[in-house]
Amino acid sequence: MLKNLSRKIFIVILIILLLLAFSKSYATLNIDNLSVIVAMGIDISDKNHLQISFQFTNPSSVSESGTSEQAPSIIYSVDASSISSGINLINTYIGKSVNLSHCKVIAFSEEIASQGISDEIYTLINDTQIRPSTNIVISKTSARYYLEHSKPLFENLITKYYEVFSASGSYTGFTANATIGDFFNSLICQSCEPFAILGGVTNSSTESTGATNSENDTTTKSNASSLFGQSTAENTGLAVFKEDVLVGELNSIETLCFSIMRNQVDGFLISVPNPNKANSYIDLHVTPLTSPKVTVDILNGTPYIRVNCRFTGRIYSMEDNADYLNNDMLNQISNSCNSYLESILTDYMYKTSKALNSDINGFGKTARGNFLTLNDFYDYHWSEKYKDSFFEVSIDSSIRSSSLLTES
Repeated sequence: MLKNLSRKIFIVILIILLLLAFSKSYATLNIDNLSVIVAMGIDISDKNHLQISFQFTNPSSVSESGTSEQAPSIIYSVDASSISSGINLINTYIGKSVNLSHCKVIAFSEEIASQGISDEIYTLINDTQIRPSTNIVISKTSARYYLEHSKPLFENLITKYYEVFSASGSYTGFTANATIGDFFNSLICQSCEPFAILGGVTNSSTESTGATNSENDTTTKSNASSLFGQSTAENTGLAVFKEDVLVGELNSIETLCFSIMRNQVDGFLISVPNPNKANSYIDLHVTPLTSPKVTVDILNGTPYIRVNCRFTGRIYSMEDNADYLNNDMLNQISNSCNSYLESILTDYMYKTSKALNSDINGFGKTARGNFLTLNDFYDYHWSEKYKDSFFEVSIDSSIRSSSLLTES
């Protein structure tokens, strides 16, 4: 009898303890007490402190009737001495606890990135709510202006837009997935350098002032493209860093070269010179056959980097009286493709070394094989020697006619 009574008392006490433990966490983590941030923007304020912008959204505000109405987003900004202080201030203002676990994008203005953002990156990566997969964007405009114009055109939720906007890099190569996790790893790495997505806002003019011919399409980048229409955010090109300081930008074709070297593009469209017609171009859809083969030798103290890439492709554009089934013609187009890709990849690599001195390609990881120990590699100071590099690029491509064009 006493044994049964003791067991019942123990069960009652256990239930009470569980209720007390979970009631507090429920009260704290209840969604009604949280304010979810989907994006952050970081600028320099007039007081030379940080201006931190928080973009909130309320998915439940989408029309309950199931219409295509977009869930509205709200942006609040606060001047603060640090990110942590800004979060504390915004908590006080909105009366709810800010939650960063669903933050998809952190945008820095070009101005603050040019001064160095290591303090901000370390603070953010140290926050357990920030996911390593959060994208880093360097905006050509203010970060707040960029967030204000980040509007989904074909999605109801801004969170969905932020999740997929960098995915176009896999089939265009004109942007790349650049996360805070990768940025932090590159920041503390002695054999590579950080990079971020280059952001901007499209021209809202009703007439295009940008270049539209095949020579200039590939030199576009955010805030300097031929896109026009509704004023929305765009993400074309990459921002290049030397340690934590912004040192330059890559346009669309240079970003394609970066994506090729990182093996992050499944296929891409390029326009190569027509071997049989002056001042004319042929559009090709090119697919990598293998990952780029990279070898790095140290000759007389200088890096000598060889890159070999293999591609297959097919002709996209058509013209009258062009015999795209002729083997000689296809060989000439393949050679033109080889020359074009060798040219742009070589120019890109020399830009990263001579002009920017930033090994965003991670060639230093391959160069480590030339040293007996890791300390020997560190003593070599790869980050400074990279600017002296020489490059040799070889391309092997096989171009075929369009899949709709066959022998009759």
